[in-house]
Order: sequence, then structure tokens, then C-alpha cells
Amino acid sequence: MRKLMLHSCCGPCSTHVIKVLQDKYDLTIIYFNPNIFPFAEYQKRLEEQKRYAKLKGIEVLEGKYDEGEFLKLAKGHECDKEGGERCSICFEMRLRQTAKAAKQYGCDLFATTLSVSPHKNTKVINEIGEKVARQEGVEFLPENFKKQDGYLDSIKLSKEYNLYRQNYCGCRFSIRKERSEL
Repeated sequence: MRKLMLHSCCGPCSTHVIKVLQDKYDLTIIYFNPNIFPFAEYQKRLEEQKRYAKLKGIEVLEGKYDEGEFLKLAKGHECDKEGGERCSICFEMRLRQTAKAAKQYGCDLFATTLSVSPHKNTKVINEIGEKVARQEGVEFLPENFKKQDGYLDSIKLSKEYNLYRQNYCGCRFSIRKERSEL
């Protein structure tokens, strides 16, 4: 079975993706999401990811949390609309680290759970993944995990496993309307 490094943004998004991939690949999850704000939210999502992965017998690697690095990359894009250039920058940051981890851990390829969300542009994610794959020298698995009701399945599985589901993507800019202190 080929080894796959799976970037996961959160436990709920990983549920359906793991269900689809677990019988086809030897999975390792990397939780690399320095974009998530505040840090308490990052920790809550990480713990839920670890809890679900443990139930499925999958190892979780934790990437370095450094929101400052994300903010440097996103500088000048703070007011971009959701799904705009800031999101593409964020996708690339996370996919690049996933590709590097895949190489470091001897994985054959890498993928991401990001495409399960109906709020994320799968074409953009896959284009970035392919670009990173060429640059880093490791194969990318382009997928659209929202196909065949993947998102609805992730909601169902999240309820079944009582997983915490957040109500915003993750970065401070994705919640600016809901939080006046930002």
C-alpha cells in the first residue's frame, strides 16, 4: 500500500476523506494550520483531530504553529474576500509543508482535506497542490472530496463521533465580521 501524507485542517473535514482513502493508502495525517486564530481554537481543532485519528488508528503529526508566519505571507491581503488570493496563499503554505513532511517521512504522495468544503475552490487547491508537487518533487493526489455528498457525509460522521465543528474557516480574517476585537 502506498504511503500518503494527508494534510488536515480539522477533524470534521478529515472524517469523510479518511473514509475514502483509508483502504487505498497507508495514511499519516499532518495537522499544519498556523493560520488558525486564536491559539485556543487551534488547540481545540488539533485535539479533535487527534481524537478522531486515534479511533481510526492513524498517526497525527503536528506542524509548527506560528501565526506570525501566516500573517507575513498574507500581508496586503487582509481585506481579500474569502476564497480570494489570501486563501490561495494559505493553501500553498499548508500544502508546501505537507509535501515536505511527505518527503521527510518517506511517503509516496500527499493530499489535503481542504477540498471537502463547499466553501473551498477545489480547482484552485488542486492547481496549487500540483505546483507544489513539481517544486518539491513528491506526487500530489488531486481530489474533489465534496463529490458524492462528501461534505454531507463529513457532517454526519462528525455528529456520529461527537466532533467539535467550528463555524469559520480559521484565520483571524475569516471571522472579522463576527468579532469586533479583530
